[in-house]
Amino acid sequence: MATENLKVQREEQIVRLLRSKNPDGLSLLYDQYAKMLYGLLMQMLRNTSAAEEALQDTLVKIWNKADSFDPEKGRLITWCLQIARNTAIDRLRVKRLNQVYESEDSLKTIQTGSLNPETIGVRDLLQKLAPEYREILELLYFQGFTQTEAAEALNIPLGTLKTRCYAAINQLGALFT
Repeated sequence: MATENLKVQREEQIVRLLRSKNPDGLSLLYDQYAKMLYGLLMQMLRNTSAAEEALQDTLVKIWNKADSFDPEKGRLITWCLQIARNTAIDRLRVKRLNQVYESEDSLKTIQTGSLNPETIGVRDLLQKLAPEYREILELLYFQGFTQTEAAEALNIPLGTLKTRCYAAINQLGALFT
């Protein structure tokens, strides 16, 4: 019971210092919870440098949002872990989007760059894809449609087109190997 009271008092002290923008609050927060936050981030991101950067981002967000913490809704650590979780999810989404864009850029380079898609057999490889994937790549990379235009032409939602494009690029990449 006494240790629980100490935890509550410690949390109250940290929140009070953070809300008054006293750097000691961030220092105490770090000492108290950094290992737990870092553990969650490592588990989600599976990369040391990414987890370290995410921890820094998490601490900045906690510092900036300290006024929004409500002790009536839960403990400080729970709130901090949720911020860390959201930070990791954001990083994973950005990473996934970057991978999609890199794949799309690679195909655009093949189409518009010094490489001729005909000489490296891209058109032949397209024939090996499922029809719904082949027509998307044809529209986007050989006919110059934007994703929105291609979605309208195929009468499918834009999100569906993007998902199929990502899958098609992955399948096409697998055919190259």
